[in-house]
Amino acid sequence: MKIRSTPLIALGAVSLLALAGCAAETEVDTVGNGNDDQKNVTLAVFNGWDEGVAVSELWKAILDEKGYNVELEYADVAPVYEGLSTGDYDLTMDIWLPDTHGEYLETYGDEITDLGAWNNESKLTIAVNADAPIDSLAELAENADLFGNQIVGIEAGAGLTAATEDRVIPSYGLEGMEFTTSSTAAMLTELKAATDAGENVVVTLWEPHWAYGSFPIKNLEDPEGTLESVESLHSFGSADFSEKFPKASGWIEGFEMDLETLYTLEEDMFVDYDGSDYAPIVAQWIEDNQEYVDGLTS
Repeated sequence: MKIRSTPLIALGAVSLLALAGCAAETEVDTVGNGNDDQKNVTLAVFNGWDEGVAVSELWKAILDEKGYNVELEYADVAPVYEGLSTGDYDLTMDIWLPDTHGEYLETYGDEITDLGAWNNESKLTIAVNADAPIDSLAELAENADLFGNQIVGIEAGAGLTAATEDRVIPSYGLEGMEFTTSSTAAMLTELKAATDAGENVVVTLWEPHWAYGSFPIKNLEDPEGTLESVESLHSFGSADFSEKFPKASGWIEGFEMDLETLYTLEEDMFVDYDGSDYAPIVAQWIEDNQEYVDGLTS
């Protein structure tokens, strides 16, 4: 009996270990202190979109202080949508609607969660130096040579790039101008070089962006309404975001930030500071705006 019972006992022990292993695999760290949200949050940030960088760094600081462990993951637009839809990313905070990211929402909208708009004042623009001899896109074609026959764009896959190619250029007969695309950083470098040299320049841009406070530029009027839609900036989560992070979901759903407030944060991070470690800059901004920040999680 003893000889035969030994393997049974062993088998029982193995079964218990297997069950314990399964439990360990499914156990998820929570924030604690009365907060049952999962602790680890992966927040995806679009490369080169500074308003998204700013609010993402802000919410990383806020959530980390509340006991979460937030990891920022930088990626291009399409991979962010794909990652949200598969659950590889939990959250992103810079989705532009209805136009800029409309096509992505047609593809991924049923697989991700809209957590609401935090700003309703944003728009796509075509900007020139403030002392340029024109004020409207309708004047650009006949004065193209004054701008080196070039429109300086941003990333090739950006919604602003598509809007410029599909609507702005054909509507205003700008096919004779070279439309260059590379990156937001490259566009800003061209803008700075033209400003320093006192030369005319045309760039694709958007509001909000700290460039409006750093360079003498103006938006060209758009009488054909090719970029007339005012955009809303939304936060989106994975399909199960509200289940995994119910408390954080409520905070983010209630998040609002007007352009004036956003510009102060962007200026501190991107204009007055020349580094890449934004944590101390954001910490100081939070201290300077403590009442507003406290209200985001009250």
